Amino acid sequence: MKHTKKILALVLALSMVFTLCAFAQADGVEPAKEITLWTYPIGNWGNEATVNELMSAFEADTGIHVTVEYLDYTNGDDKVNSALTAGEGPDLIMEGPERLVANWGANGYMVDISDLFDDTDKAELIPATLAACTHTSGAIYEYPVVMTAHCMAINKNAFEQADALQYLDLENHTWTTENFFKAVQALYDTFGDTVAAVFCAGQGGDQGTRALINNLYGGTFTNAEHTAYTWDDPKNVQAISELLAADGIAFDASLQGGDEIAKFYQGVLKMAFCWNIAQQLNPNTANGPAEKTATGDDIVFMSFPSETGESSLQGGIWGFGIFDNGDEARIAAAKQFIKYFCDSEHTADAVKAANYFACRDTAEGTDLSGVWADNAIMNEYTKLMPYLGDYYQVTTGWAACRTAWWNMLQKVGEGADIEATIAEYMAQANEAAAG
Repeated sequence: MKHTKKILALVLALSMVFTLCAFAQADGVEPAKEITLWTYPIGNWGNEATVNELMSAFEADTGIHVTVEYLDYTNGDDKVNSALTAGEGPDLIMEGPERLVANWGANGYMVDISDLFDDTDKAELIPATLAACTHTSGAIYEYPVVMTAHCMAINKNAFEQADALQYLDLENHTWTTENFFKAVQALYDTFGDTVAAVFCAGQGGDQGTRALINNLYGGTFTNAEHTAYTWDDPKNVQAISELLAADGIAFDASLQGGDEIAKFYQGVLKMAFCWNIAQQLNPNTANGPAEKTATGDDIVFMSFPSETGESSLQGGIWGFGIFDNGDEARIAAAKQFIKYFCDSEHTADAVKAANYFACRDTAEGTDLSGVWADNAIMNEYTKLMPYLGDYYQVTTGWAACRTAWWNMLQKVGEGADIEATIAEYMAQANEAAAG
């Protein structure tokens, strides 16, 4: 019986390899044996030891060697853009649609990988993830593999001390706009200092400030077609006005998202607007426990407040795309890589390495729904997934928009007229969107 099982396992493994190879060679191109991958720090896809293990398995199964370069968000975009300008881009890139689709894809650098998606794939993938990876032309420039919902967090001990837990629905991790401002006031009355920061030193973590402002009264950031920015929505004006007027909330031009998180971990700030599952899982010190501040206080993740408590959260989607370097053999090998990690029995390994949630429940018959069954934090975090909102980061002019957004927040924080300032910087973003 054991012998039979071993034979069956071998047959299945060989079948997967043959399927991948057959796909790669379907157009008559023999895949290259060496390709390059550049990856941003998406969970442990930014960890060399983890990635080496994944690449070793891929090479053992396919005979293709992958050289990996690790990017960061400080200068990663510059490195990629310089390489593309010089005609020396990598074969594969791992990041989100705002880069792969709205930027490099829209500018003609990416391979259309529509041929990687059969009807089963399209049915298995969460529709919003595939839509975000599809350009308005119909070309698909990214194969999505993982996703998450960005959120905020609170210092539970500080809320207890301020008698502010009454304003939260801790079971569902939601709260209303009215209760959010009541909580801020209670925290300010107790601690007498800034308890939350609308950070605006740069674009880092700006998904938090966007979600906060849009959700408070239901404002929008772009139009439904993702062709123009709509920051001057009166509901956004109201949100910014009330945040500015609230005791305990500062528009802080010295902080970006990472700086805010550091102050939250230190206990200086009592809530953080730049948060997601990566932070919730991550110890704030090398040896400390997850879900704790440096002073040992409990961290609870929360959806952003809205008038009804039903928020629209910014999502993160990450996957792989292929740069068109004109080498069909390398493109074929890169496609083989994508099918291996995004649509096979190995997809679970890619998902676990990312520390996010799979973009599909099954991949070629492999059940992915239980990937995090043994992780209590990940299981609890799934409560936020129904609140995922529109992935508007694919709107044209996105890079210029992000710069205009934090500059706008700085100006209104300095006391500039809110409506006029929003209109001025929104016009800059829309000028970039118009091309």
